[in-house]
Amino acid sequence: MTAKTLKIDFVSDVSCPWCIIGLKALEQAAARLEGQVALDLHFQPFELNPQMGTEGQDIGEHLQEKYGATPEQSQRNREAIAARGAALGFTFGMGKRTRIYNTFDAHRLLHWAEESGRQHALKHALFTAYFTEGQDPSNHEVLLAAATSVGLDAQEARALLASDRYAPEVREREQFYLQHGIHSVPAVIINDRHLIQGGQPVEVFEQALRQLAQEAAS
Repeated sequence: MTAKTLKIDFVSDVSCPWCIIGLKALEQAAARLEGQVALDLHFQPFELNPQMGTEGQDIGEHLQEKYGATPEQSQRNREAIAARGAALGFTFGMGKRTRIYNTFDAHRLLHWAEESGRQHALKHALFTAYFTEGQDPSNHEVLLAAATSVGLDAQEARALLASDRYAPEVREREQFYLQHGIHSVPAVIINDRHLIQGGQPVEVFEQALRQLAQEAAS
């Protein structure tokens, strides 16, 4: 039996905790279906906070302003997210992530990384830098370290970050998904037709991948 390849557009932001949860669940679902399903995975840009300034914002202040969350509610949410992450093998560094940052340059770097097949690895490196280590994903040195850690050329990465290269392309992709009704992430679009929203459990992704692979093969 030949594995059926499914095209996946994974619309997400590197500052979205549910996005790494959704990605890990999707990857584990695909691993369960090895030999039956293969993923043609593309990461698409989405900014949770496109107007965020370069200095960022205190995370508690931000969550209170945006969602009306009390400090106690925010802490409970962080603990629940950390538990979900741990169950999937991802570590949220509790207490290390204190600010929300602008992520536009991270998306430009990801756009470039796709050309050399290193986008998936870079996405994981950026999630780890922010959520596990509490680093600033708008800081060019942080982005450069993530890029070189996955084998991207340091000199070219630095030049890209110092320019506005891929800015129009990233903005176009962001607008495309907004105009098609994607207003929260993660949004997992399979074969340009089927949408799975949110950081779903492994079993939800597994069932969907199996069913869509069977339909595509029939």
